Amino acid sequence: MNYEAVIGLEVHVQIKTKSKIFTRVAAGYGHEPNTLTDPVVLALPGALPVMNKAALDAVIKAGLLLGCDIAPVCKWDRKNYFYPDSPKNYQISQYDQPICLGGSVEIELPGAARNLLGQHKKIPLTRIHLEEDVGKLNHGATDSLVDYNRAGTPLMEIVSEPAMHTADEAFAYLTSIRATMIYGGISDCDMEKGQLRCDANISIRPVGETKLGVKVELKNLNSISFVRDGIAHEIKRQLAVVERGGTLVQETRDYDGQAGTSQSLRSKEMAHDYRYFPDPDLMPVKVDEAWKQKLRTECPELPFAKQERFFKDYQLPYTLTSVLVWDKDLADYFEEAAKLSGKPQAAGNWIVNDLLRELGAAKLDLLTSKVRPTHIAALVQLVDSGAVLTHAAKEIFVEMFATGDDPGAIADRRGLKAAPTDAGELEQWCRDSIAANAKALAEFKAGKDSAINAFKGSIMKAAKGKANPKLVDETLRRLLAAS
Repeated sequence: MNYEAVIGLEVHVQIKTKSKIFTRVAAGYGHEPNTLTDPVVLALPGALPVMNKAALDAVIKAGLLLGCDIAPVCKWDRKNYFYPDSPKNYQISQYDQPICLGGSVEIELPGAARNLLGQHKKIPLTRIHLEEDVGKLNHGATDSLVDYNRAGTPLMEIVSEPAMHTADEAFAYLTSIRATMIYGGISDCDMEKGQLRCDANISIRPVGETKLGVKVELKNLNSISFVRDGIAHEIKRQLAVVERGGTLVQETRDYDGQAGTSQSLRSKEMAHDYRYFPDPDLMPVKVDEAWKQKLRTECPELPFAKQERFFKDYQLPYTLTSVLVWDKDLADYFEEAAKLSGKPQAAGNWIVNDLLRELGAAKLDLLTSKVRPTHIAALVQLVDSGAVLTHAAKEIFVEMFATGDDPGAIADRRGLKAAPTDAGELEQWCRDSIAANAKALAEFKAGKDSAINAFKGSIMKAAKGKANPKLVDETLRRLLAAS
């Protein structure tokens, strides 16, 4: 019997605000334990929550970016449970009236390079709701200590429909959500800092069956790659259980990304009863059209729309756009270099192939790089004008990356500019090459434009590698047209 996997993801995104969701105490990361607290965070008697509008703006904006219906009225509920990281023993969340309903996340499936539009898919969402984050337990050898610095940070939960069927789809889904939140300025989505967290619900069922199988929840997936690997591992585990005649049980499992193994944490025979009830201290929120319209004007161009524009406006190939658009800073950097240079594809090649390689080797990020878009543009223009040959430009780039010096100054200092070529001498080299390559001449005359490259090797050899490629091409075409 053939089986298919069914996957749903619950993604928690920490919203980037200056203060926490129900108090003015600062939100942050990396501070001394229990320093970002106040009576509201610690749930001291008499402390009352006050709504942070910036958090509401962020979740509404996220909903607009993902095509959700924004509820005209949403309310706040208390989700009751006991756990040491929750100082109130309940969490302020949203239950039956969340702020965002429906919507979808557009993903790009593997193989999209061959058929971009045909390989896109939209994963439907159930809801997005806003809640407060909890604290963090730090486990030692003999004790566990709680840090409430994270408690009260605004947290958005994005719940998908069970509509994914492979680990690669889940990976693409998270990649798309992460880019959307960063582009929108909603979150930095740093998984190492807990700003993006994911739980995966996985089941298998016979192909053609519509009823969901026994669900297993996978937790502690602390990188997007581990989400993909953990889901792939869990699908394989469930198939193995069924194939040997075993019975799957509803449970929560912990996935160890380093070891590539999972273990059962607890059985979940029945859903938790959190005893939700409306929070008596917070009023419902009404979201009118004016509020939504204001936030619509702040919504940015998202990666897939940007990719389409790069195809159309800059004629960039997929190999470049698929790298550039997923990093907003990189895409902005490229556009500045493209406009300054007037040669978008050449600028994109230097950024994707050379700049990113050097940044990776040096373990630097784009914002700290000494190479700015003006450097890229100047180097592109040097090569395009024929003043610097490509192999010399590679040397210039390495020094430019290390020093931040102007590429023209580096070329002058190191004697890397192409030597001027006598026009008569160049023409003779071209004539000699044409005479020696009858086959290439015939192919060029028959309409094969690329055959012209067969003549250039001997010409560059005669010029000791320093002839201006542009002049070589122009001279060759003139002589070939006249022959």
